[in-house]
Amino acid sequence: MKKKPENFSPLREKLHEIIFEAETPEGKLFDIVLLVMIFLSIVIVMIETIPGISPDFKQILFVAEWVITLFFTIEYILRLYCVYSPVKYAKSLFGIIDLISILPSYLVFFFPGAHSLMIVRGLRLLRVFRIFKLDNFLHQGNMIMSALKASQPKISIFMFFILLVVCIFGSVMYLVEHNVNEGFDSIPRAIYWCIVTITTVGYGDISPVTSFGQFIASLIMITGYAVIAVPTGIVTSALIQQPQESLYANTITCPECNLEGHDKNAKHCRECGAKL
Repeated sequence: MKKKPENFSPLREKLHEIIFEAETPEGKLFDIVLLVMIFLSIVIVMIETIPGISPDFKQILFVAEWVITLFFTIEYILRLYCVYSPVKYAKSLFGIIDLISILPSYLVFFFPGAHSLMIVRGLRLLRVFRIFKLDNFLHQGNMIMSALKASQPKISIFMFFILLVVCIFGSVMYLVEHNVNEGFDSIPRAIYWCIVTITTVGYGDISPVTSFGQFIASLIMITGYAVIAVPTGIVTSALIQQPQESLYANTITCPECNLEGHDKNAKHCRECGAKL
């Protein structure tokens, strides 16, 4: 069983309770303020792209955008400060999302227009499930993630096979069409057409004109149904095999491994054994 670091002060414990959990009034208030900031940030990014905005209003939006960015920056630093293992949190899904949400504002100094990427802050709204104790949704989401991880080897092999198929069909289509169809002017373009066709997207920007090319296209279209059906079947099978664990009742987060959703009366983390 892991113990908390000796230098882990009561202040850091309190900050962890407020920032990572929603069991206390302070924690709920912090999370609600966080959600409001996220919504405001998304709205500001959208409004900034509207043509015809007055310079004065743009200046207000600019100031508001940086106030929100500073809030998120301080929040991210505090999250790293109040966990047992900052590196582990930084590498976690929410840790990466938190970092990505503040980077665009600073990247704008090097890449003009990068602030538009701040729309990724919308991913932080995933915390709404925790804040409003929609634990059933969290549980179902964990089941889907587990099923996707379990399906990864099979899907990877299938996608590698599909990659070979589109390369072969693309090369054949180039040989058949390139002399009479300017759309198939290279093998990469033919592979692009094959990917668009086999995924049933069908942009229509390139299409075969020869009879043999149309016959090959028909085979690819039929194959496209398997491209959709096979991964779906693999993930569905993995979902069925997922254990039906009991739903969790609180938002307590482990300060060691950042796992959320423990039993209501749990004293230690069910994953790493750290004291909650």
